[in-house]
Amino acid sequence: MARAPLLQLSQISLTFGGNPVFDGLDLVIQPGDRVALVGRNGSGKSTLMKVMAGLVEPDRGNRVVSPGVTVGYMEQDPDLSGFATLGDYAAATLPEGEGWRVDAAAEGLKFRPEASVTTASGGERRRAALARLMAEAPELMLLDEPTNHLDIQAIEWLETELKTTRSAFVLISHDRAFLKALTRATLWIDRGEIRRREAGFDGFEEWREQVWSEEDEARHKLDRKIKAEAKWAVEGISARRKRNMGRVRALQDLREQRSGMIRRQGTAALELESGVVSGKKVIEAEGISKTYDGRPIILDFSQRIQRGDRVAFVGPNGAGKTTLLKMLTGELAPDTGKVTLGTNLDIAVFDQARARLDPEATLWNNLTGDPLMAVSGASDQVMVRGTPKHVVAYLKDFLFDESQARAPVKSLSGGEKARLLLAKLMAQPSNLLVMDEPTNDLDVETLDLLQDILGEYDGTVLLVSHDRDFIDRVATATVALEGAGRATAYPGGWSDYIAQRSAAPEAGRAPAPAKSAAVAQAATPVKKPAEVLSFTERKRLDELPGVIERLEGELAKLGTLLADADLFAREPVKFRKATEAVAERQAVLSAAEAEWLALAERAEG
Repeated sequence: MARAPLLQLSQISLTFGGNPVFDGLDLVIQPGDRVALVGRNGSGKSTLMKVMAGLVEPDRGNRVVSPGVTVGYMEQDPDLSGFATLGDYAAATLPEGEGWRVDAAAEGLKFRPEASVTTASGGERRRAALARLMAEAPELMLLDEPTNHLDIQAIEWLETELKTTRSAFVLISHDRAFLKALTRATLWIDRGEIRRREAGFDGFEEWREQVWSEEDEARHKLDRKIKAEAKWAVEGISARRKRNMGRVRALQDLREQRSGMIRRQGTAALELESGVVSGKKVIEAEGISKTYDGRPIILDFSQRIQRGDRVAFVGPNGAGKTTLLKMLTGELAPDTGKVTLGTNLDIAVFDQARARLDPEATLWNNLTGDPLMAVSGASDQVMVRGTPKHVVAYLKDFLFDESQARAPVKSLSGGEKARLLLAKLMAQPSNLLVMDEPTNDLDVETLDLLQDILGEYDGTVLLVSHDRDFIDRVATATVALEGAGRATAYPGGWSDYIAQRSAAPEAGRAPAPAKSAAVAQAATPVKKPAEVLSFTERKRLDELPGVIERLEGELAKLGTLLADADLFAREPVKFRKATEAVAERQAVLSAAEAEWLALAERAEG
């Protein structure tokens, strides 16, 4: 017998004083669904999630939640009024005696339940809201950008929790790695229409391009048909004394159909222009250290960054990534050691606090009032890489409507604020970009474009990010802040760092710090002479990749089986055997990987 859906939306229409956000939208969420909700910034993802949560009432249509089903919603800006501490807020809906659930979530998400609501940062408030939802464990969880303000360790904790939950969930996130790891279906909002694909986020871009290609083909065919019918309507008069009025009405219908096709929103016109060429050596840090209140943040760190390097800085929140960036760029003096900046540096900074934006001022004034962008004697022009441009035209390059130009910055969404800050950043020539959490709130399309722009940028990039996929795509070297003041440079991106850390000679001990990103990439370690493997060992080395692939495939199938939320109740024996099989195969897989690594190292020296 088919189970009732958890949530059903029928013929939902919603308008906020202009064009409809949704019109006639239908949506069903089933038990066990793990859904990625994707779409451009401003397409209505958060609004739809609020409709699903019952927080926004549609103009028309019905929202039905099955009897007994609880729906939990993690909002981006939670209201904590009336609560003394973050823990009070997070535990407010739990039965007495179950506060341990909040403590467990707080440990994973790294926030202090005893922290006062009045002094808590926006990131701490969001983590408290996420802890509240995870502790409640409703049948349906609605998560709106849960990874924002989380460090990579907290993201991985959340990823593990969501993999093992029996709840269904709908997830909005810009983090590709997070979406790929968790989702089994995709909801795509595009120009007020929602499409569903019964596959996770992996492969979404290919599906999107196919849909758009088919749409372009249909539009092209319709244009040709209208052109042919219009030609008949004009030229047919000379051949006939009376028009075929039915055909004329059909032509009008075709024209109305064509005008009703909503054009796709373009991509932001992101463009970076390098200023004067910097010297080959951009930054050299020699034995720098920084301590706060007796706690070491950075100890004896040396690094040489050369022109063209793209260096990512990773580590837990509070580890000192921003502090290290400020020391490397000369904004903050180290306690010991010295930093030497190269010649001809033009530095542009994207700060995670969005401090360069005045929330009370309009978008117009934020651009024209910036000394770096102001045009002498002109109140409606901004200087864009040395050329005056009308402020509205420049805002349109970053996908803002003319009506938004006079709106206050505080009315913008997180993604729109990030785009506005990119507009300010990209107006000035630079040869050293410092980007502190640039990926927060940006949609996938803008992230793609930003990645391409950074790849073509002639200057040097220093990047702090918790987006593992973005780091992999952009970074040529990764500096990991690993606690107790230790910072270590690794060649490559996030995945390269993880692989090298796992292969370190002693568990938990990282390689010695590299002198520079360039050296980290180019250095060739001294190898021991390769050992001659026996015939049996060589054969085993060749067989192990196939063994590992087979075990990974079996674990994936077992994971799919255990993801069935009702398996434990329906078939407890099968559930127990599958669980035991996962543990057994995981142990065998770990042993096979260790064996392959040992043999490969001996063979390569």
